Order: sequence, then structure tokens, then C-alpha cells
Amino acid sequence: MSEECLICSAPLEYLEKDERMECAICHRSESSKTRCVKGHYVCNECHTKGMDRVIGLCLEETSGDPIYIMKKLMSQPFCHMHGPEHHVMVGSALLTAYKNAGGELDLPSALLEMSSRGKSVPGGACGFWGACGAGISSGMFVSILSKSTPLAREPFALSHMMTSTALGRIGEIGGPRCCKRDSFLSILAAIDFVEEQFGIKMEKTEIVCGYSKENSQCIGKRCPFFGENR
Repeated sequence: MSEECLICSAPLEYLEKDERMECAICHRSESSKTRCVKGHYVCNECHTKGMDRVIGLCLEETSGDPIYIMKKLMSQPFCHMHGPEHHVMVGSALLTAYKNAGGELDLPSALLEMSSRGKSVPGGACGFWGACGAGISSGMFVSILSKSTPLAREPFALSHMMTSTALGRIGEIGGPRCCKRDSFLSILAAIDFVEEQFGIKMEKTEIVCGYSKENSQCIGKRCPFFGENR
């Protein structure tokens, strides 16, 4: 997990404009602003290879604690220090914990939908869209469980409120990005939101980060989960 570039471990660089790049793994060509300083590019699909395992892992899970579930997903080989896999994992962990905590939900169908929606949010959305994919994933979670559509009234409002709450907490800490920190912040926001709005109490365990050494942009004591803050 200790890497920037998945090919050579060199630092990543972010360009001002999209450029046509060839994936160093599958050789598919697509537009992106991100590559390593040595020129390597890895597409989202290759970066998240193996992520289909998320659904199976979640269906096997019995915990009502989304933090516990998220940590298990983070420990899998398909999960890197940073990457768009978190855009699926946050919502999946929340859907699973919600179901296990007593919420009414067709979990297999919900997880499939979460995977489809989460994969549509590209890596780097946090910096280029002004909306972290982990925060958006929490909004997708509420949208799925409330059956929101563009024409819905209350579900439409709730899903937007969830996303804005998560993004607000992420924005309060500031950058640079950390997919682990932002995922945990989004899940904690969702735990409180769901209890207030849906009456389902998911478990909430204390978070002490174990990823600082793997993150070359770790913000240290500014992070609420940094070990030395405990």
C-alpha cells in the first residue's frame, strides 16, 4: 500500500488540462490529468481491479459497525492508500452496517447499485470537482436506501443533506487529500445522520489511523485520527 505510482512508486503529478494517456497496465488510452512524474498512468479500471470482491465481503458481514467493515475492506489487496475504490467502499460499508443494524434494505441489490454509482466518480474528484468521492459515496448511500430519484422530494433532500454534511466535515480539515481520512469522516457523518433521520443506530468505534507511514502527504496532528492525538 506504500506507494504513489502503482508502477514505479514515484510521486504523482496533476496537470492543468486533460491529456490523452495510455494505461501502463492495460494500454487503454483515455484522458486524464493525473500521472506519475516518470510519465506512468494507470486507468481507474486497472487501479480498482479486484474490487468486485466488495459485494461478496459485505454480504458475508454481520457487523452493524461501518467503520469496522470499512477497515476490513481497506485491508484487501484491491485497496490502495488512495484511489477511486474508496468511492464504492464507503457507501458499501454503510449499506451493510445499516442492514445489519436493523434497517430494511435489499442488500444484494443495493450493493450492486452502489458499485455502479461509485465507479462513476473518478479518482481526483476531490481536487478537480470540489467534492470528495468518499463524501459523495455517503450521499449515494442515503439516495439508495431512501429510493431517491431526480423527481423525489424528501429523499432528494436527504441525500443532498448527507453529501453536504460529509463534504463539510472533509472541508473543515482541509487538504491535501487522504482517502482514508475522508472515508472515515464521511462514515462518521453518516452514522449520526442516519440515526437522526432514519432512526437506525449503527455502531461507532473509535478510529486511530494506522496508515500514516503509507501516506507521504499525511497531515499529522491536523488529522483527527492521527495516533499521537490519542
